[in-house]
Amino acid sequence: MRPVFEWNIGARRLQLGKRTLVMGVINVTPDSFSDAGLFFEPAKAVAHGLRLLEAGADILDVGGESTRPGANVMASPGKTQAVNDPVSAKKVVSAQEELSRVLPVIAGIKKTHPGAVISIDTYKADVARAAVSAGVEIVNDISGLRWDSRMRATVAELQCGIVMMHTRGRPEEWRTLPPPGDVVLLVKRELREWAEAAALAGVRRERVVLDPGFGFGKNFEENYPLLNRFQELQSLGFPLLAGVSRKSFIGRMLSQNGKDVSISDRLNGSLAAQTALILKGAHIVRTHDVRPTLEAARVADLLLAPR
Repeated sequence: MRPVFEWNIGARRLQLGKRTLVMGVINVTPDSFSDAGLFFEPAKAVAHGLRLLEAGADILDVGGESTRPGANVMASPGKTQAVNDPVSAKKVVSAQEELSRVLPVIAGIKKTHPGAVISIDTYKADVARAAVSAGVEIVNDISGLRWDSRMRATVAELQCGIVMMHTRGRPEEWRTLPPPGDVVLLVKRELREWAEAAALAGVRRERVVLDPGFGFGKNFEENYPLLNRFQELQSLGFPLLAGVSRKSFIGRMLSQNGKDVSISDRLNGSLAAQTALILKGAHIVRTHDVRPTLEAARVADLLLAPR
């Protein structure tokens, strides 16, 4: 059975566990892996967000920086940027640039749907603070509140909902990381440690959702144990979010004649993985394809319903 939680996201609470919530993705970036800048212009991103809401999305996750493999991410304030190539360092997205991308989108969606639940996909404290001031209620941090040394204190002060995701290393390191051993035990141990560190910084437990970070520092087959043993993460005692939509390991699972399936052909594989994850305890699924995911979730939820 999937445990039921009340997720405190600030001015309201979301019930998790009675049915699966669907988080729709809005990438306001020129270089995201999934849509290659299709929604980089604010007007297009707003229109896309409104379509996702119409399709049934419970939460919209707005992001202004791509963290695809090989991307360079900003160092924590006061630390040296870990980028050797000065040309590559110029590609790092500043907080100001990130905000210039996401704030018009947040404002546009809120203008039409004031009650929409919006999440900001960022690891930067300055972006989180400005986004929450603009009406965002959830901060979705792929670094588990670790890459910006101010983030724990910031989200504790903001009293918003938080998604803490597990990431091994940084995107520019992913291709050279050593094998993780038992990846499920690693994810469980580190998520527990990071959640405890957040609590010590004042982040209240009822505000936290955990995400094992499929694909983030896990190469292809390293994701399969996380899929197969996802239910073990329930022992952490937090609601769980899973994001597998269109990811490269799905393309590898569906490979034909030794060639990974293209991004545009990963929907069926994504739906199969999402359904399995819901049955194993996922409370929220993050997806690019809201309507089919919502329908798959409804079927899985019926199977989980008490009889």
